[in-house]
Amino acid sequence: MALQGIEVEGVIIKEYPAREGVSQRTGNAWKSQDFVIQTKDQYPRACQFRVFGADRIQQFNIHQGDTVHIWLDINARPWQDKYITDISCYQCDHIDPNAVNTGAAPAQPASQLGAAPAAPAQSAAPAATAQPTAAQDPLGGDSSDDLPF
Repeated sequence: MALQGIEVEGVIIKEYPAREGVSQRTGNAWKSQDFVIQTKDQYPRACQFRVFGADRIQQFNIHQGDTVHIWLDINARPWQDKYITDISCYQCDHIDPNAVNTGAAPAQPASQLGAAPAAPAQSAAPAATAQPTAAQDPLGGDSSDDLPF
């Protein structure tokens, strides 16, 4: 069973030359190209992946420096008492890096991020007003350490 549908968004930091050949088993020509994508997280992560097939390589048109959103299929196969992991890209969308800075694209994530802290901030206010009553701890504990336990 293959893990399918893992999504990664980031910048292509390495583009390897395409490789091609003829399958010894089927006699069909093949072409593949490897890339490395790096996320834009606080702690960026990198992942090397492969695009298999001349048609997909041409369709995806991935190059170093591109900002992309990719869907990956991960599969491992045994080879000489080890497992080799193959990470293949089966779908790719290019992202305009200028659109990210205009506010149009981040509007949705910003609203999601803005909504999440707003709820705890509102709930923190009642907790702050309830804290003076916590000084009347029935167990006689010290409430100055602010620990919930």
